[in-house]
Amino acid sequence: DSHKHKDKYKDKEHKHKDHKKDKEREKSKYSNRYDVTADSSSFDLFGDMVQINNVLVPALCGAILVACVGMLVYILPSLCFFMPFRWEEERYTDGVKWKFLEHKGPVFAPPCDPLPSNVKFYYDGKHMKLSSSAEEVATFFAKMLDHEYTTKEVFRKNFYKDWRKEMMSEEKSKITDLNKCDFSEMSEYFKAQSEARKAMTKEDKQKIKEENERILQEYGFCIMDNHKERIANFRIEPPGLFRGRGDHPKMGMLKRRIRPEDIIVNCSKDSKHPKPPPGTKWKEVRHDNKVTWLVSWTENIQGSIKYIMLNPSSRIKGEKDWQKYETARRLKKCVEQIRAQYRDDWKSKEMRIRQRAVALYFIDKLALRAGNEKEEGETADTVGCCSLRVEHLTLHQEMDGQEYVVEFDFLGKDSIRYYNKVPVEKRVFKNLQLFMEDKEPEDDLFDRLNTSILNKHLQELMDGLTAKVFRTYNASITLQQQLNEITNSEDNVPAKILSYNRANRAVAILCNHQRAPPKTFEKSMQNLQTKIDAKKEQLADAKRELKSAKADAKVRRDEKSKKAVESKKKAVQRIEEQLMKLEVQATDREENKQIALGTSKLNYLDPRISIAWCKKFGIPIEKIYNKTQREKFAWAIDMAEKDFQF
Repeated sequence: DSHKHKDKYKDKEHKHKDHKKDKEREKSKYSNRYDVTADSSSFDLFGDMVQINNVLVPALCGAILVACVGMLVYILPSLCFFMPFRWEEERYTDGVKWKFLEHKGPVFAPPCDPLPSNVKFYYDGKHMKLSSSAEEVATFFAKMLDHEYTTKEVFRKNFYKDWRKEMMSEEKSKITDLNKCDFSEMSEYFKAQSEARKAMTKEDKQKIKEENERILQEYGFCIMDNHKERIANFRIEPPGLFRGRGDHPKMGMLKRRIRPEDIIVNCSKDSKHPKPPPGTKWKEVRHDNKVTWLVSWTENIQGSIKYIMLNPSSRIKGEKDWQKYETARRLKKCVEQIRAQYRDDWKSKEMRIRQRAVALYFIDKLALRAGNEKEEGETADTVGCCSLRVEHLTLHQEMDGQEYVVEFDFLGKDSIRYYNKVPVEKRVFKNLQLFMEDKEPEDDLFDRLNTSILNKHLQELMDGLTAKVFRTYNASITLQQQLNEITNSEDNVPAKILSYNRANRAVAILCNHQRAPPKTFEKSMQNLQTKIDAKKEQLADAKRELKSAKADAKVRRDEKSKKAVESKKKAVQRIEEQLMKLEVQATDREENKQIALGTSKLNYLDPRISIAWCKKFGIPIEKIYNKTQREKFAWAIDMAEKDFQF
């Protein structure tokens, strides 16, 4: 046994020695590749340095390691920016949004350059030199001279009133009538500048691009909790004339230049605070980690607070978006119960409950906004559901073959007209008659209801429920139902995209997302029709050639003529597909003429519906969402599988 044990021990020893020799050979092989003494002739210049190889190699390795770590530290925030599911990371309690926030502050609008001496302003046919402040405001009007805004009386009146505030006393005494002002030379100068920018060389354009990229890298990102996040609007809007949408009563007023003294900066205490431009100071530096804005200021037209926020693709924005649609999906589970309750409330003995129930019915059925109270005369006369007046509704016992029709006509958000004729349930109609009884046209329809009362009630029905959640729910469920109904799996890609746009259009109509037809609409439709006509001629030629090739093949009966027929068939099929694509495009454009699809797509439709639809029917996502939108909905692209249903 002892001999066996010794033999066993010797075998182990031999194996250990062989393994040691193998390791030394391996070490020798690699040391010849990396060892600075491997070829001493190539290191003659180093002299004695070769002898300290054992010190040099570890030092080099250490230096490389430090460099790699340094690079990782630099690029990790950028890598974090692209990490999946980052909207589910680092959730804080008690309303805390972040623990560390650092940024460089805003980029201010450049100062206004004075006009060249050869560009003159005329009053009553005579040249008049304006002071710098009056000239700057005059240029804002001159830049818009060809726009229809400058022909509107309200715009002109508001502009003139604010312009006079910027004039010197001498200018005020001379300029007394806007109609006598001649801005034409200024207007031509700015048109020439615009053309010059278009005609810039590639080199000049590249310089501007590089400068913009430099500014973006410096100011366009912030560090929030170890993430390098993109900032959405880090440039402060330049001064100009307020336009507003629709017939806004404040159009033409002067939007004043925002200065550092107007700015509130928000960042963490332990961050490097943004520095204001030399010789200026911020209005305030805050450290409020319960909000997500970086910079804020109050604009002078409507007194509203403006913010610089994170880009829609950021973690916080993505998470907020996701939660918004999850809340709408929660409503889906209890919406029938809520509907049953407000139907019962139509019969309530209390008028306030009846009014609340009818208002909720409108918000649910018509996707109306709640409508906020505002000071009289301060803004446009826009209303929502709770602020409807008697004059905004006309009741028809019968209309167009339908019973109990309510005709709505009012200005909604952004002064966009809401006009709709809707058949309603008999009890709603009777309640509306009751609410309108003995009231003047300017009286409130729901005189015992406001948005606060309504929102409080909605919160009792479901945690987080607001009128906007109803709007989001109805928009998303409509898209889902429409896509399920009208998508034909046999259609080609253009036809499927037309189906998608039609489903999106149904939502835009529900939400009253309208737009004025684009100025270039008629011209672009003519160009498209010209292409369609040319394609039809091409198709007719291709069919004639196919017919001729078939006749030729019957006579010849050889392989070459058969191949010619196949080639002509393919050409006809290809041209037919191209023609169909153009005709689908024309239909789509015509149907979209006065409908804005973008608003609902970005704000009210759960993106997972669209992404699942793309995955199910093999549609490239870029056909539905552009690059910016794909970044905004990165969370949905990662989450949504093809079988997702809202």
